[in-house]
Amino acid sequence: MQSLILASTSAIRATLLSNAGLEFDAIPADVDERAIEEPLLEADFMPEDIASVLAEAKAIDVSERFPGALVIGADQILAFQGRRWVKAESMDEARSNLLTLRGQTHELHAAVVCARDGAAIWRHVSTANLTMRAFSPEFLGRYLASVGDKALASVGGYQLEGQGVQLFERIDGDYFTILGLPLLPLLAYLRSETMIDD
Repeated sequence: MQSLILASTSAIRATLLSNAGLEFDAIPADVDERAIEEPLLEADFMPEDIASVLAEAKAIDVSERFPGALVIGADQILAFQGRRWVKAESMDEARSNLLTLRGQTHELHAAVVCARDGAAIWRHVSTANLTMRAFSPEFLGRYLASVGDKALASVGGYQLEGQGVQLFERIDGDYFTILGLPLLPLLAYLRSETMIDD
């Protein structure tokens, strides 16, 4: 059976694949995401298209280094009011971002691309809409004190699989999309390629 590689060091993506019973290697892609994004943003690409391009770049980079392997690349973008967000660089910035998102709905676009020998051969993009509740600034302070630097590890300042779930009042979309890897479509594709049992 051909080898399977996740082009990422994301702990949550690796956990999702492991929990699904997949055997794979995790090898990070060597791509400059900001350099790839810049012309796309200037050309007003949609956030879901940018996520797909970034996922493809990661998958292709690793697949060129490991001939014959099926490589999974993934990326996620948070969009709010027409703007693409990036991870906060400080706790003050995370607090400001979460106060902006409070009581509002934002989108998470998660893309997954499979590549082999330097060519993308399959792709999927899913979108989830998340509505934060109108939590108090005091609650937010307690939340940030509790999660600490984990608030800087994700673009939204939260991990839905942890205490971040307390920030929300409504979620429309696939749970795995929110975690950054549309797992069910990926598993269906891997079954079609006989990478896993049908």
